[in-house]
Amino acid sequence: MRQLLRYAGVGAAATLVHYLLLIACVELAHWKAWTASGYGAAMGAQVAYLGNRWFTFAHRGSLSTSWLRFQILALTGAVLGMGIVALAVHLHLYYLLAQMLATVLVMGFTFTLNRWWTFR
Repeated sequence: MRQLLRYAGVGAAATLVHYLLLIACVELAHWKAWTASGYGAAMGAQVAYLGNRWFTFAHRGSLSTSWLRFQILALTGAVLGMGIVALAVHLHLYYLLAQMLATVLVMGFTFTLNRWWTFR
């Protein structure tokens, strides 16, 4: 349970980066929400990797192996999130609500795989 709470804390910081970039890209640069979601997710993933490696999982294994595995899962999560956002916006859901839905759905998936594959 402590690991899950740490994962959620690190995820909150990474999600803040993700959402700030998402909002900036949509509101200021006029990107499509699904594209901005992917960009924000990619940048937030870098924050998440560092926090999860050292704080959540206290991983001491190979940096290159865990970084590559994390990026593979982050990319998979970003693509899933982009798809959820695209579909939800297409169904006329506000883009931030769509992103919140995507965040919740993708978090459970990535926690499980990061715990058992990336940082084992």
